Amino acid sequence: MVVVEFADGLHEYVTTPVKRILRLAGSDVMYLQTSNSRYRLEFQEETAMALEAPAAR
Repeated sequence: MVVVEFADGLHEYVTTPVKRILRLAGSDVMYLQTSNSRYRLEFQEETAMALEAPAAR
């Protein structure tokens, strides 16, 4: 089973048991098949943003 948490932090969804996982070679996309549904998961790199402090005077 997979638990999907929503960005609001208040809701979550629990799937039926997972039957198969398919990942395409060289891709950051996975397909997850449960008893009742299919899901497409895409993984993305998190980009770090550098914050610059104002120059001291």
